[in-house]
Amino acid sequence: MSLEGHVAVILGGTSGLGRALALGFAKSGAAVVATGRRVDRVERVAAEIEELGRPSLRMAADVTDRPSLERLRAATVEKFGKVDVLVNCAGKIKRGPTLDFPEDDWAEIVETNLTGTLRGCQVFGRCMLDRGYGRIVNVASLNSFVALSEVAAYGASKAGVLALTRSLAVEWGWRGVCVNAIAPGIFRTDLNEHLLDGTPRGRELLLRTPMKRFGRLEEVVGAALFLGSPSASFVNGQAIVIDGGFLASGVNQ
Repeated sequence: MSLEGHVAVILGGTSGLGRALALGFAKSGAAVVATGRRVDRVERVAAEIEELGRPSLRMAADVTDRPSLERLRAATVEKFGKVDVLVNCAGKIKRGPTLDFPEDDWAEIVETNLTGTLRGCQVFGRCMLDRGYGRIVNVASLNSFVALSEVAAYGASKAGVLALTRSLAVEWGWRGVCVNAIAPGIFRTDLNEHLLDGTPRGRELLLRTPMKRFGRLEEVVGAALFLGSPSASFVNGQAIVIDGGFLASGVNQ
């Protein structure tokens, strides 16, 4: 799927799933601005994008800091003239019993995952609405649909991301900006390997996945590319679940 001539901004695009999406968009021909809070990671991913022959922009931004997003939008539009695709991928999670979960931790997770997604949509959606064209891909989760034990704040924030996606689809779709989501299942990353390998939680997650394996980060890319492309011109307010069948799972043995 070619995105030649398109400009994509990936918020939270410097590690894990976000980095995989940034490189996937670049391989499909888009100019890609992958950003995050850490300048060293921004520099590294920008270099990887440029090695693929696509232009990028080296600029850190934080979804909890609206002025930083506004500066990023201005710099992107100045360099490339437009923003076609926005992917909201910045996220945070912390596990703990809900009964004693600190309110500060709850607020921090919701601030990043849900309010941060709103900020990204507001800041970059404005220039898309002005042009009458745009694709916004929000990153939801299995937790948008089902509960996982002791991550209530994360689950609530990701359920909110899905509700926000649908609300913006209703408000903005008729103006040429399609707003959709991807909902990844269980994907192996450097951060969760210790959880997935050899713990009861990891074994249960694997049991509930009919494909009998965890996802590879590159397996998220295709759905995001589709939703970010002109081909998705009549897809609006939807969530594509990429979970190896987890949500379909009942008895697996």
